[in-house]
Amino acid sequence: MSQDRIALHFQSSYAGMSKAVQSPDLLATLHAISDEIATALKRGNKLLLAGNGGSAADAQHIAAEIVGRYKLERSAWAALALTTDTSALTAIANDYGYEDVFARQVQGLGQRGDVFVGLTTSGRSPNILAALKVAREKGLVTVGFTGAKGESMRAFCDHILIAPTEDTPVIQQIHLMSAHGICDQVEHKLVKDQPSA
Repeated sequence: MSQDRIALHFQSSYAGMSKAVQSPDLLATLHAISDEIATALKRGNKLLLAGNGGSAADAQHIAAEIVGRYKLERSAWAALALTTDTSALTAIANDYGYEDVFARQVQGLGQRGDVFVGLTTSGRSPNILAALKVAREKGLVTVGFTGAKGESMRAFCDHILIAPTEDTPVIQQIHLMSAHGICDQVEHKLVKDQPSA
């Protein structure tokens, strides 16, 4: 008898997300990350994000929610996914190596008070760890999004979101769900604080 792979995926996703929403530590971390991002954007700093593969797509998705809008009409805020400039990515990879594709961009674009979010489901992506190190040296707030095996990444992060699963697709789903929650929180906080016209 064959298993229903789609139903199994739904069950795995539901189990991972249920674990996430029932974790007071994870929710507290998301509130702390939201506060850091809101503070940075309010004072005119920016949000930088990077990841590989599906996490690169998540980085771009989150940046778009911040620059465009999540749900509320409001001013645009500064956010940039370091995964989108093919000339920079290929030149840096060619001249310095793939490990430096994000670190070099953080070095050139990052400023003290910005927030850098590095997404890696394993917690071991060399180019994300290198970017986190540079971000920390430059005085950016460092945030990591990872999975259950990514605890070692904590050494490079001011805040770390650890999705409570080892299943890569479910980690990515929890990351995006968490990012949407952060966007909602940031948007409501900053729009509420905006002076009325």
